Amino acid sequence: MKKILFYCQYLTGMGHLVRSTEIVRQLVKDFQVCFINGGPTVPGFEIPSQVEIATLPPLWIENGQLQVTDGFANIEEVKEARRNALINLFDRFKPDCLITEFFPFGRHKLFFELIPLLDHIKAVAPSTKIICSVRDIVGRTDLDKEEETICQLTSKYFNCILFHSDPKFQKLEESFSRVKELNCKVKYTGFVAQSIPENNDLSEFDLANLNRKEPMILVSIGGGRIGYELLKSVIQSSSILQKKMPHHIQIFTGPFMPEEQFLQLKQAALSKSNVTLQRYTSNLIAYMRKADLSISLTGYNTTMNILRTGVRSLVVPIGHYSYDKEQVIRTKKLEKLGIVEVIEPENLEPAYLAQKIMDCLTKKSDPKANDLFDLQGAEKTTIFLKEELFEKSVFAAA
Repeated sequence: MKKILFYCQYLTGMGHLVRSTEIVRQLVKDFQVCFINGGPTVPGFEIPSQVEIATLPPLWIENGQLQVTDGFANIEEVKEARRNALINLFDRFKPDCLITEFFPFGRHKLFFELIPLLDHIKAVAPSTKIICSVRDIVGRTDLDKEEETICQLTSKYFNCILFHSDPKFQKLEESFSRVKELNCKVKYTGFVAQSIPENNDLSEFDLANLNRKEPMILVSIGGGRIGYELLKSVIQSSSILQKKMPHHIQIFTGPFMPEEQFLQLKQAALSKSNVTLQRYTSNLIAYMRKADLSISLTGYNTTMNILRTGVRSLVVPIGHYSYDKEQVIRTKKLEKLGIVEVIEPENLEPAYLAQKIMDCLTKKSDPKANDLFDLQGAEKTTIFLKEELFEKSVFAAA
């Protein structure tokens, strides 16, 4: 079998990890895969058992700065350890292909390890294919300052860009103006969306929650480093909603929500019999399918769950930083298509939110939303890679 080394680094949320894992879930059917995890551990998150996992000393960003885990003296020590680990792993695994998730369109804070790795590959194994896996929207308002660097890196190192979007929704040139200067192939794979799990794949906790008789309002904020204000407002509005209609509110805070914020929300929810607060489930899409209303941000994977299930959706476009417009761009397109209702972050006053929730629940959901776009991105990524690595068209007979 051909070998693929898949580099994944999530610095703020966990969307890159979720999307990459869904791709890897398909790749292992045709390739031997080693998955490089550069971010902090997510308790309960599962990577397919057939995949070899290489865990780097984790890095993440808080307040715009790289953070390191306990056990290392400083950031430079972590950088050296990761740089050496990547090169040693490449030499041991000897992949036919390296996939870098999001780099070179992002992850420039990781030049210290990625450029030495790419230079090493070019020196010792120049036939290795180097491919970028990137989401639908690059999204940064300051991208024009780095477009030249991105073009240079792509031309020097990369064979292909796998763009995980349906061009009917978002084209690469809409968030990256210099596509024609990338000097490598660009393949649209369609969106990478999770499959809905069978009941026998769910935990007893999830089954119990999903079998409640009351209508479910599902609230989630991805990894949890942003979105606290939304959850706080939902809990406050639950008292108003309880008087108006039968329901149960299921909240997932995300594994990376700061402990202090989580405890504050937990305390606020103690007296609310219509609220269940948990950190994380690996089966959020199953809750999406069951929910009468989903309230969320508009990260890539949450949006894919909305499209897959057709759930009624109320969304709040909150970016990680002021320069990251990814969710705003995605939200405007979803709203224009009538797929979601939107509430702006500055309008999260509990009474207003409660009324917005009741208004949304009176509208019909659109289960045909999953027919609007190509959601086979993980499967088509595997097809494209087979074509690239075996150097023959898998569509030759078509």
